[in-house]
Amino acid sequence: MTQHASPPRDSTGKVPSAGGPPAWRGLMARADVRTLSLLGVLAVLIVIGGITKPDEFLDTRNLQLVLTQASVIGVVTVGMTFVITSGGIDLSVGAIVALASVWATTVATQEYGFGGILFTAVIVGVGCGLVNGMLIAYGAMVPFIATLAMLASARGLALQITDGKTQIVTVPSVLDLGERDAYVLGIPPLVMVFAVVTIIGWLILNRTTFGRRTVAVGGNAEAARLAGIDVRRQRLYLYLLSGLCCGIAAFLLIVLSGSGQNTNGNLYELDAIAAAIIGGTLLSGGRGTITGSVLGVLVFTTITNIFALNNLQSDVQQIAKGAIIVAAVLVQRRTASTT
Repeated sequence: MTQHASPPRDSTGKVPSAGGPPAWRGLMARADVRTLSLLGVLAVLIVIGGITKPDEFLDTRNLQLVLTQASVIGVVTVGMTFVITSGGIDLSVGAIVALASVWATTVATQEYGFGGILFTAVIVGVGCGLVNGMLIAYGAMVPFIATLAMLASARGLALQITDGKTQIVTVPSVLDLGERDAYVLGIPPLVMVFAVVTIIGWLILNRTTFGRRTVAVGGNAEAARLAGIDVRRQRLYLYLLSGLCCGIAAFLLIVLSGSGQNTNGNLYELDAIAAAIIGGTLLSGGRGTITGSVLGVLVFTTITNIFALNNLQSDVQQIAKGAIIVAAVLVQRRTASTT
């Protein structure tokens, strides 16, 4: 007598309905909750800023300033989101921004004008990302150690190039990008660059094979390898992408400050990691969200602006940021334990 295999059953012993909601809908629902939560936090911060300093915080110039400041660390965060999604980490982003900014503002580089500064900033960032990627992907070094070594080396080289002095930019076409005359419909050029990088990053992570491979490597590197993904090459590409974002951010910082300093990018690595985490990117890898990371950047930048307008001490600001990070990680762990 022929025996037929019984249909699969769920944890309650019931046969799941063929028309039931797919698993991805649950993931999308949780993602929407996280996004709405961050939007809610941002709305509350705007209300607080509007109540405490209505004339100053809600002023158009101040809002433009908030978005401009968010643009620099925001571009870095886009690259960091990819790295963390893959299960890695990059502690060197702030130092790479510093090195790229000072190398791009030397007297010799500025002789080549706008193109020379932009090219140098980008190529230095990509070069540092290449070194990180080679050490991690093909040198089998732990990302924490490799990028920590890059952090120390890049900071030291930046200090050596500048000799501890500020390098002033004298190229008018670069400085003009930071002037109000360069704004398009009231939007600063730096914000538009940030928007373009964000859109491209979102499309790559969510709509391309590269993005799916990134998530797969972060979720289970061995399973990804067995599925035919070249894990080492993928990791190399991801650190190249992070370096590229650092180079772009360095150029934006040059435009914003009109100079190159070895202290540029200080603690950018912590801000970028924190923004990605509170945005919903898993620190253990396997899940990343560009939208959440951008909202995380806006939340932290708005907090900084509110504290500055109210003349509150920076140590209180750091405590507030730390509390937000801890809360975000606890929420992530709780969410992971219920899935």
